[in-house]
Amino acid sequence: MNKFAVSLASSLVLAAVLTACGGGSDDSGSTPPPTTPPTPAPELAQDYCYTLSTSMGDITLAIDATNTPITGENFKQYVDTGFYDGLIFHRVIHQFMVQGGGFTADLVQKETRDPIKNEASVGMSNLRGTIAMARTSAANSATSQFFINSVDNAFLDKANALDGYGYAVFGQVIDGIEIIDQIDIVDTNNEIPVEDIVINSIAEMTCPAT
Repeated sequence: MNKFAVSLASSLVLAAVLTACGGGSDDSGSTPPPTTPPTPAPELAQDYCYTLSTSMGDITLAIDATNTPITGENFKQYVDTGFYDGLIFHRVIHQFMVQGGGFTADLVQKETRDPIKNEASVGMSNLRGTIAMARTSAANSATSQFFINSVDNAFLDKANALDGYGYAVFGQVIDGIEIIDQIDIVDTNNEIPVEDIVINSIAEMTCPAT
């Protein structure tokens, strides 16, 4: 469906990374100049926690509003207004991700607030169990839709993204990853689950002690 708000290809092309090995005759044993290591990604904070209750079971989410304040508060506002209640996971790609937060069971897209700034530059990686914002090909187009990575998808990070923008991670699953695994293997038709996977509710809870 071309109206789905994320431009993630269902067939992924892996680019080969070539490492140049010196082939010159200089055998002086000189060492290369030191390189500056990349800045490590911040650790995901647990500012808000939620029980994501679905028709397949409950998932506990921890949302980071410290490193991704715009995205974290955006999600919180949608949750606080009950926006997600009754919507579905409308897109599932096996061994990739599960996406929801935008469509009703009749595949009617729900009206959202204005798009937000893409915070992928923070540097948190799209690893298994992280939650990130879905968007169109435009960098700052995310609204309500999110996806949960069912495997490590670091190629979606800003540092690796072919479009130079990346997809902003703003939280993670801290309990119930097995529910994501179950959703990941459901039967689909054009990436749409054959049987509805309903978001019954998303309710705030006290974050567990870390």
